[in-house]
Amino acid sequence: MGRVTTPTADLWHHYGRARHATDRAVPDTFHWGWSQGSGPGPEVLGDLTGLHVGDLGAGTARHAAYLALHHGPARIDAVDASPAQHAMATDLYGHLAPRLRIEQTDVVSHLRAAANTYDVLYSVFGAVDFTEPRELLPAAAAALRPGGRLVFSTLAHYHGGAPAQPEVQHADIPARTPDGKAVTMRRWVLQKHVWTKMLSASRFTRISVEQLLGEAERRTTDAHLVTAHREAP
Repeated sequence: MGRVTTPTADLWHHYGRARHATDRAVPDTFHWGWSQGSGPGPEVLGDLTGLHVGDLGAGTARHAAYLALHHGPARIDAVDASPAQHAMATDLYGHLAPRLRIEQTDVVSHLRAAANTYDVLYSVFGAVDFTEPRELLPAAAAALRPGGRLVFSTLAHYHGGAPAQPEVQHADIPARTPDGKAVTMRRWVLQKHVWTKMLSASRFTRISVEQLLGEAERRTTDAHLVTAHREAP
């Protein structure tokens, strides 16, 4: 979804493949929590009618397809670096063009080439989790129009229960290459104050962090729902 430690292997090749074969409909819900079954929905993004929206690390573009179909943006760009995710997203939702544009590209490079383009950027456990935040957050601020909004959900702690990092430090988590070789990719699981500090340093204001509790019976993970605005002139 974002940048990975192995430059040539698509470490997202296997992700979502089984669902792609059986669930081809545009989703009828949108949630920010890890379980994707409850909690806040698209209202967190505000009224998207006529706006230019970007999904950072869109995967198979299910969230982007939902917004394109139900919330009337002028255009939504579903951006992901993975060739496999791009191919599945195009197969599933290519028919929603031109309102939905599915792009295979590095997220940071895309944002750096899109200064003052977006009204809203968002990530649902996407590129914000898997991309060096000291690169991604300033690029996102520059790509937003003044006053534009960045919203993302991210892990509040590691899946095994270990606490989030108190500084900007990634963890190496298991992944697989397309041929099944075991490798690792980087994921940033950071404490609330770390996200707040980095957002502020990247020209964001009105920063809020809401904790989304996991569902104990499903053993899901707590998350942070972060909202920030690019500072206005």
